[in-house]
Amino acid sequence: MNKIPNSTNRVWVTHSTSSALTPTTVALGKFDGLHRGHQQVIQPILNQVSKLLFANGHTYSTVISFHPHPQEFFTGKPYTLLTPLKEKVQQLQNWGIEQLILLPFNREMAALSPQDFVEKILVQQLHTGMISVGEDFRFGKQRSGTAIDLQAIAAKFGIPVVIIPSYTCEGERISSSCIRQALSEGNLYRAKLLLDHPYYLTGKVVKGQQLSRNIGFPTANIQLPLNKFLPRHGVYAVKAFIVDETTNASPVLEHLLPLGAGVMNISYHPTVNDSYQLLELHLLDWSGDLYGKTLRIQLEEFLRPEQEFSSLQTKKAQMTADCAIASSLLMANQFNDCETRFVA
Repeated sequence: MNKIPNSTNRVWVTHSTSSALTPTTVALGKFDGLHRGHQQVIQPILNQVSKLLFANGHTYSTVISFHPHPQEFFTGKPYTLLTPLKEKVQQLQNWGIEQLILLPFNREMAALSPQDFVEKILVQQLHTGMISVGEDFRFGKQRSGTAIDLQAIAAKFGIPVVIIPSYTCEGERISSSCIRQALSEGNLYRAKLLLDHPYYLTGKVVKGQQLSRNIGFPTANIQLPLNKFLPRHGVYAVKAFIVDETTNASPVLEHLLPLGAGVMNISYHPTVNDSYQLLELHLLDWSGDLYGKTLRIQLEEFLRPEQEFSSLQTKKAQMTADCAIASSLLMANQFNDCETRFVA
């Protein structure tokens, strides 16, 4: 049996089954968003009951996903994610998952039959003793394998498969596509309901053109990865946190230090070296040097769509109104949703 590479309780991330920790209990899926439905699929492999299946030692709670996203592979076009890799790893770490395997989604993977996927990858390479999937899970060549097929194939090797029914919230089926639709409409309440937490953006503060400073609204320019899914363009009321990346922070829990309420403008912005996208954040009651800091921006309310301004005075008047609305929405219960760490 492989050994844990360190003792910090961090998630072991690998793109190769040859370096995976085995034996495993496995949750299978794309897991973009790690929403309420995904949590239901992952929960069985965290239950202590699953570990009792192995009499000869520890079994590693393992989430298996794919890289790149299958849709990106088949379309040949970049695919933005609700939870890029760094965010996904942090959430899985918070939940107690020990390992994330990102299977390379290439021609060889796409061509595997359902039988070969189970036998060659799950049985021979990962020594899987239990599998959990959603009822809509599809796998193998041309997505021909269903969750029921997986259960039947795995049974030949004595591997139990837990099939989780589609999860609903207030009568609505939860899926990543539904969350994307809600965010594209600026419907943060619906997105939060489906995700089980507010949608957030995480990035470093970099120097910008400092144009808003000239009209009394200094902004922090947040640099995001290009593959982070952005909601509807426009202005949002937000809560801002500094991500504590000091070495004495817990390796399991991500510490967040409150900065305050703010207003964020999400709009088209030229990328930096074609690697990042920039967003502008104005904090309502905070000043100081944030350059180089990593911020977590928690989206709370969509205020208005993008608009053009005929003059700087008109723009200043609108920004003043935006800040007043955001303040009334957020200041009374400023940080009830987050403590000093992010909890999914």
